[in-house]
Amino acid sequence: MQSTTTTEQGTKLKVVFMGTPDFAAHILEHLIENHYDIAAVVTVADKPAGRGKKLRYSAVKEVAMKANLPLLQPTNLKEASFLNELNSYNADVFVVVAFRMLPKEVWTMPKKGCFNLHASLLPDYRGAAPINWAIINNEKTTGVTTFFIDEKIDTGAIIDQREIPIDENDNAGSLHDKLMILGAELVAETLDQIGLGSASTKAQQATNPKEAPKLFKNNCQIDWNQPTLSIHNKIRGLSPYPSAWTFVKDQDQLITVKLYESCVHVEEHTFEVGTLIRTKKELKVATADGFIELISIQLPAKKRMAVRDLLNGLNWTSEAHML
Repeated sequence: MQSTTTTEQGTKLKVVFMGTPDFAAHILEHLIENHYDIAAVVTVADKPAGRGKKLRYSAVKEVAMKANLPLLQPTNLKEASFLNELNSYNADVFVVVAFRMLPKEVWTMPKKGCFNLHASLLPDYRGAAPINWAIINNEKTTGVTTFFIDEKIDTGAIIDQREIPIDENDNAGSLHDKLMILGAELVAETLDQIGLGSASTKAQQATNPKEAPKLFKNNCQIDWNQPTLSIHNKIRGLSPYPSAWTFVKDQDQLITVKLYESCVHVEEHTFEVGTLIRTKKELKVATADGFIELISIQLPAKKRMAVRDLLNGLNWTSEAHML
């Protein structure tokens, strides 16, 4: 990999980086470590968090501060003062990773374009949660894509892509980390291509692309009437965040339980769907075509724990079942 990105004239390609979470922070670190010319960093405003409401910095801000990079934290991306400051850096290209939808005034600003990194093989899985939905839908492969931003979300011309397999033991957390590493390499390679004038693009051909809508509480709830494998994939596709969940009904109590890890047992049985089968070592839930063995869960006001460690102290009655 080149230590710097050069334009056709041999000068450094000046970059403004935009992003917020850990996924983006790792990519920014990669660019800094490989001596790309980061003129400025744009991230979200600080937010109060925790009981003390102490201001929390984004992961990208932490990296930018450590590297002593100029930092912009606009609340309004169309505000004149922000646009003027952003324009003053005279950047050749903007790199956007897990940030916000940009107004046209921003993405048309740099001379060589504004590109985004998306954690899927576009046009499939456009949207807010591509990593989660790829696992939930039992995909065997996924990847990362760089594309030039346009007026719509995740629809711009593709610059480059990298593909990786999804392991049957991957969850959203492990796949996130693999794509984060792959994404850092692809962003650097895309900058090299743009800097050397060798980047080519192709329009997205989207005939019924698979979607990756935002995750809310209602679409993270488990439906025990679904096939066993589908339930298992949903649990791992939402683990560790935001996590799948279910209700346990025990007599007159309705208990919310988060589910993080499971095993699949496809077999015939005569149990009613949702029935809990409990032994000294395992906790299984009957499904229409088998059982889901729960490996790791979280009870209300408790930490996530292995089910084996919970079983001895679990005070659910024999009537308890999943809804």
